[in-house]
Formats: sequence, structure tokens, C-alpha cells
Amino acid sequence: MESVPQRLTILHTNDIHSHFETMSPIAAGISGLKAAAGEEAVLLVDIGDHMDRAAVETEGTMGQANIDIINLTGYDAVTIGNNEGLTFSPETLAVIFSGLQCPVVCCNFLDAATGEPPLWMKRHAIVEKNGIRIGITGATAAFTSFYALLGWDVRNPEEALREECRQLAQQADLVIILSHLGLPADKLLAERLEGVHAILGGHTHHMLEQPLMINGTAVCGAGKFGCYLGRLQFERPEPGVPFRLVSGECIELDQRLTEAVIAPAAALHLQQGQEALEETAAITGQELPLNLLGESPFGNLLAQAVRRFTGTRLSLVNTGQLLGPLPEGNITAGMLHALCPSPINSCVIRLKGRDIRTALLQSLREEFCTKPIFGYGFRGKVLGSLAADGLKILYDPAIIPYDNSIAVFVGEEPLEDDTEYEVGTLDMFTFRSGYESIANGRDPVYLVPHFLRDLLRIELQRPGSLEEAAAVRWESTAT
Repeated sequence: MESVPQRLTILHTNDIHSHFETMSPIAAGISGLKAAAGEEAVLLVDIGDHMDRAAVETEGTMGQANIDIINLTGYDAVTIGNNEGLTFSPETLAVIFSGLQCPVVCCNFLDAATGEPPLWMKRHAIVEKNGIRIGITGATAAFTSFYALLGWDVRNPEEALREECRQLAQQADLVIILSHLGLPADKLLAERLEGVHAILGGHTHHMLEQPLMINGTAVCGAGKFGCYLGRLQFERPEPGVPFRLVSGECIELDQRLTEAVIAPAAALHLQQGQEALEETAAITGQELPLNLLGESPFGNLLAQAVRRFTGTRLSLVNTGQLLGPLPEGNITAGMLHALCPSPINSCVIRLKGRDIRTALLQSLREEFCTKPIFGYGFRGKVLGSLAADGLKILYDPAIIPYDNSIAVFVGEEPLEDDTEYEVGTLDMFTFRSGYESIANGRDPVYLVPHFLRDLLRIELQRPGSLEEAAAVRWESTAT
């Protein structure tokens, strides 16, 4: 009697970034594909950055909204991205993932104190579907210095994955990697690791219409924000014979679709998040305007907040972190979240005067202020001008930028190009994003886990802060 071929469909999502509006269409698309598969095995996984604290649902519930949706959608395994690992404290992560109904797999993410994964995480898992044993491991991008500040030891992903894949190859029918490492890393892993059937990718938001086949491994990615669903289909003629890839694709999801359970759950979490963020953070007696092309009180307030929090002599921040003016009256946590949504931290660097001057000169140019910025935790739209605290800048708007058009003072002293200054600034600048000369700073010290909106809240509660923010830092010498 001829054997019936065994088939397995793998569905994968990545980098949804708390786009709750796409979660119902995702679930509807998954339900349709599961129905089409009939009795055949279907595995559903997510590759990290499902959570993003820019969303009210995630911020207001500290990630519980995402966990609820993952559970209701029926995922079989997930890994974590930097938006889970770096934007929540270890204690909060333990609470978040305690309610997850599927394993979190990641082999290069360890508790620095124990050298072992946290209790809510596994180095690998074996999931059985219709008698098919699927070995799953995962890895996340090694932002080592940032993770170390939170008590995590995030190790070289290739070395960790090699050991896990070796073990899984002896126990499972298929081996897959959930890789929140990015496409360049995934390609290298496919070249260097043996016995891996698929690397399901994320982090770099790549969308591969069909898998890249490298060394017999299918390298995949399904874009970002839940617009696509990745699908792989494997089969083998009979047990004991290796599985082979039959097809692979990314399916564009119809965003008009809704799913009966997920849609009302997402709406409820939005309401809960909004209610949680109604707490009063401060009460102001005046509006603070914002100007993305020059100086404004709200930009100055952010610079003050960073300088005081970092304890430095001067600070540099970009006004694009702020999405609108600060109104007068009752300022809630939700308002600060809406006005400053980016999960960005402050940091301290040692920066030479010439690099400070270069950045300030660039800030006078509209093409810098209006430059779109993507990634590095930034959730605004454009870079914006530079706001400073602890500096006085005299400039002539009639002179061409870079043509000795500014005089800069640190307190009462002229800025010296060859002198190093301790500067409070933003972590994204250290990645050469935006005002790139700031990345020339040495010895960065990142101050986690406080976000810029937390610093704004502290500064707003300081007596006299609004009056100080009205003081001019950029003074035109034009007559």
C-alpha cells in the first residue's frame, strides 16, 4: 500500500510593531490558510518585535495586549526582538511572558547573573504536528552594551545557533530558526550552518516574495507591520525520508478582513490602554510651542530634561523627537506618550567642540531638519532642528551655513574645537543617525530604561522649568 505524503505548512510573521489595526486581518488570513490546509499540519510562528511601546495598547497595558492577541491568534512559538528585550525591564518581561501560551525560543539571550535563559524563555523547543517533530530555535540581535545595562548577556548568535541546531537535528524531522538578526546575518547563517530547513527572518523588515535558497536552507522574511504573511510548504513521501521544500511565498493580506475574536479584543485593549494613560503627569500654566526648523520652548524643555537627567554641562537633542506642541493645562501620561512616542534613551558621551559645532551648523540647514529618519527606535517623521541646553549660539542667518556663521559659548566660555566636553544626548545619535558628527563622541554611557517622555515628565514637575525653556539659546546677530 502506497504511503500518503506528509505535509507541513509554516506560517510566519515578523516586526508587527504593535500595529493592532493589522492583527485582525492577520488572524483572518491565518484562519483561511488553516482551513485550506484541512487536516494537514500547520505551524504558526512570530519572529519578534511584535511589541512596540509607541502604541497606546502596548504602553498602557505594558505588553499584555500583545500577549493576549498572540494567544488568541494561536501562535505555536515566538522569539523576541530588540523592541521586547530593550524597552522593558527584566521584571516587566517576566510578567509579560508569564501569560504566553506558547514557548519563547531564543538561544543567545541569557541572564547575566546565572548564565542561563530567563525562566520564561527556552533555548529551543520541539513542537509536534500530526506526528511531525519540528525543532525550533531562535536568536535576537546582539545589542550587547545595551543589554548588559539591563542585566542580560546577549551572545554571538552564530555560535549559539550552531549548538542548538546540532542538537535539534538529532531529535526533529525539520529544523527552523526564528532569526531576529536581519537579512545579511541570515544569509551568512545559511551558508555556515548545516541541517537547517528554514531561517525565518525579521529585524531588517525585508520582504522576500520567494525564499532565498542558500546551502539547502530557505531564507525568508515577511516585511513589516503585518502587511504580509509568510508561508512555506514542506513535504516528504513517507516517514524517515527527509522533508523537502515544495513552495514558499509572502501573501499580501487583505486589510479589510476582520476576525471575530481578534477585532473586539484589539478594540478593548485600546480602551484599556487609553484609560491607563489618563494619569496626570503635570499641570502647566502655558502652552509650549514646537518648531522643527529652529528654536522653540518645547524643544528647549527636552534639552533641559536630558541635561539635568544626565548631569552634564550641556545637551544636544533633535526636536523631531516631539510630534507637536505641549498644551496648557492638565498633561497626562497619554499626552506625553503621544507627543514623544519613541523608545529612545539618553546617554552621556565625550565629544570634541568641533563635532558639536558641525552638528549645530547642520541644524541651520532645512535639508537636515526635514530629513526623514527611520529605525534606531525613532518613531517621529523627520530629524528636526537641534535643541541645546548649556550652550549659547550666536548666528547670522544671512551667511551661508558652514562659513563661520556661528559663535558658540559653553556657559560664558567660547567653545574650543579641540576640547572634549561631556555631553548629554540621545542613544540614536551614537549609531550615526541624524546629526552624524555626534557619533564621534567617545565612551558612551547609556541611561536605560528611562525614555525621553519619562525625562520630560520629571522636568515638567521641576519648578521654573517652563520659564527656563523660554530663554533663548539661538540668538540671531542680524540687524
